[in-house]
Amino acid sequence: MERILLAILLCILSVSTCVNAAERPVLRIYHDSDYSSHSASAEAMKMGFNSALRERDFEVQGFKLQLLEKDHRGNSNRSLLTMRRFLQDDSALLVLGGLHSPPYIKHREFINQQGILLLVPWAAGGSVTRYPHANNWVFRLSIDDTKAGVRLVEFAKQKQCRSSHMLLERTPWGKSNYQTITRTLGQPEAPVTWFNWNMKMNATKIMLREIVAAGHDCVIFVGNALEGKQLVKAVAQIPQAQRPAIISHWGITGGNFFAQVADELRAGTDLHFLQSCFSFQQKPHSKFAAKVWQQLVASYPDKVINNEFIQSPAGFIHGYDLGRVMLSALDKIALSGDVKKDRAALRDALENLKKPVQGLVKVYKQPFSRWTKTQPDAHEALGLDDICMASYNADGSIKVLNNQ
Repeated sequence: MERILLAILLCILSVSTCVNAAERPVLRIYHDSDYSSHSASAEAMKMGFNSALRERDFEVQGFKLQLLEKDHRGNSNRSLLTMRRFLQDDSALLVLGGLHSPPYIKHREFINQQGILLLVPWAAGGSVTRYPHANNWVFRLSIDDTKAGVRLVEFAKQKQCRSSHMLLERTPWGKSNYQTITRTLGQPEAPVTWFNWNMKMNATKIMLREIVAAGHDCVIFVGNALEGKQLVKAVAQIPQAQRPAIISHWGITGGNFFAQVADELRAGTDLHFLQSCFSFQQKPHSKFAAKVWQQLVASYPDKVINNEFIQSPAGFIHGYDLGRVMLSALDKIALSGDVKKDRAALRDALENLKKPVQGLVKVYKQPFSRWTKTQPDAHEALGLDDICMASYNADGSIKVLNNQ
């Protein structure tokens, strides 16, 4: 009889727990990213942000936190559609951005006027966070192209490039880098070739032939994995003595890039690219980094290659750090359940974080502040000192080079 009563009691408690879990209010995070052509970056950002949420058991102040995949397929109009649906969702707290800058540059006014809280762990376009008004709803913890071009040019000088030629994507992202690179070079008329998305091999070869014929020994490249693959393969076909070095933005690391160009890189094609300065490849790990890595391996064993690394690691690193910063800001407010009020309160809290937040890249001491024209970096958590150059190891892992 006692066993029957105990079983009934356990059943009642189990049902009660399920009911309470079902009734727990939800706050949704829309991940607006390219899960199609650049799935490696999208997955890495999702894994990083979720890893931060997992440290709180996906719960804050009685609300369940839920990240939803929203695939915009690299299309700015699909990204806008996600934002419109976000505004119609009474449980949607914020949008986590993706790899591509053009959607956030093109729709920046809409984002800010509608009060869409957008946290960016990858897209690097300089103007993404620089809305010319204090009513700025976009915060970034990633590489910023007002700094990225500086690091690319500095590295070209370290490599003693005699003459650098820009090969840039014909988008707002590419144009943003053009401004920074030419300013850093001190050459308003610096040589540049523009290309469109889905660049084909024949077109790439023609561009390179002209670049090499003009005497340029380094190519400063701003593009993504699809176009980067064509560039590396085309460069590898040039005689070794004439082959230019490639100094690339980090967009190439967002897809299955290494697997497609591994033979060319192992054969000696010279490629370096931007990364933020933390890497799980740098060992021994600190106690903090070791704990994060162990949790990553336990949560996503199928994403860890040779128990050593993951694809697009910066996406994980930035997503994780941004998640911890966001949670720290949430701790400063009292969630009301009125999502518009909660978005506004969270935005204000992000601009006024006084307590340091431990992350992988660094300890964030007031990562954001109120945006003004005299403080253009107010919504940027990383600076030039946090940007390094990197290269691929033979196994596809990424080796980050320390700044000199």
